[in-house]
Formats: sequence, structure tokens, C-alpha cells
Amino acid sequence: MMDFDTARAKMVDSQLRTTDVTSHSVLNAFWAVPREAFVPAGVKQIAYADEDLQICPAKDGRPARYIMKASPLAKLIQLAAITKEDVVLEIGGGSGYVSAILSELAASVVSVESDEELAASATETLSALGYSNVATVSGDLQKGYAGEAPYDLIFINGSVEDVPAVVLDQLSDGGRLVAVVGYGNSAKATVYRRDGKGTSSTPFFNASVKPVPGFAKASEFVF
Repeated sequence: MMDFDTARAKMVDSQLRTTDVTSHSVLNAFWAVPREAFVPAGVKQIAYADEDLQICPAKDGRPARYIMKASPLAKLIQLAAITKEDVVLEIGGGSGYVSAILSELAASVVSVESDEELAASATETLSALGYSNVATVSGDLQKGYAGEAPYDLIFINGSVEDVPAVVLDQLSDGGRLVAVVGYGNSAKATVYRRDGKGTSSTPFFNASVKPVPGFAKASEFVF
């Protein structure tokens, strides 16, 4: 039987600390959340491998879904600078792993997921583990979740081609949104900040992560 606690400690030490993740609260959150609880049975033995973990195969024309590799995920969460007062929206909750990490850091988390089976699984797992400050809802990812807006932080769990205005409009004044914008090795971890009625964006580092579904740009008409 695999010793998941030891594997989790090694993940924190070898995958996070070695890639400029220095926030104690972020490191502690990754240590606290059992990654193995959020993956299918056949994936549990590699739950702490340095790779993306498939949590749902491609189906019905929709792409496969993954839990992001620990290092870029931790760097993005560190970039978000979450406080215990923050109300957070997570877009693309998947099986609930990132929801759990965010809930360790924030006051409350609303996680929107387009796959109803994943949303149900996330709700069940999070409840079983006692994460009472997370609510998982089903919905279109590219619309965010206006019902509980505004949010201090919006965290998009995967890469996108761009961030829709309807999502940025759900930020509170002074709120920020963290996303990986672009695809492949040229994609950038980016922070958007809302000030009054406008938003600004600042790129920080390259991050090649799996895309979150539903955020492809509409095809432009070409003469």
C-alpha cells in the first residue's frame, strides 16, 4: 500500500519548493489536501507524480479533463495572493482538488463546473473531507457564476485563449483574476485587476497547462 502522506511531503519538497513556491500558506495547503482522494481509482498510485492527472476521459465531443501538475498550479495560486477574507470563484472545478486547496486559503469558494458528473463527484468528495466553505455548482464555464458575484478573486483552472468580459465583470472593485492566457509553451500566467469600471492585466511567467473547455475565441470572419 502506498504511503500517500510521504508521497505528498515529497511532492511539496521536490516539485514546489524547487520551483520558487515560497509561500508558507500555499505549501501548507498542498500538504493538507489529499490529492489521491480526487482522482479515479486507477490513478491513485501516481497521484503525486510530476504530471497532469486525467480525471475524466474525452466524451460527447468534450476534451479529457485533468488535475494540473502541482508546480504550475502552486505558482498560480501563489500569484493569486489569497487571504482568509477572500471570496473566491473557481472556474473549471473538475473533481474538486483545486477547490479544496483554495478553501484552505480563502474565506469561501464557489466552484463552477460544466461536467455534471464531475461536479457531483467534487461535491461528494469535498463534503466527505469536511470542506464546508466550498460550494460546487454546474454551469457554463465561460459565463462564470454571477449569482454569487462580486468576487475578490477569480481563479481559472486551466489555460484560456482570452478572458470574457462577462467574467471580469464579476470581480469586486480591487479584485483580481488569475489565468493562464494562450496555449502551449508561449502561454502566460496573467493577473487581471479591476479598478473602478476598468481592468488591467499583467503577465508574469510562462506556463504550459491543459486548456479549460469553453474558452476558445470565436472564429473571426476573413474576407
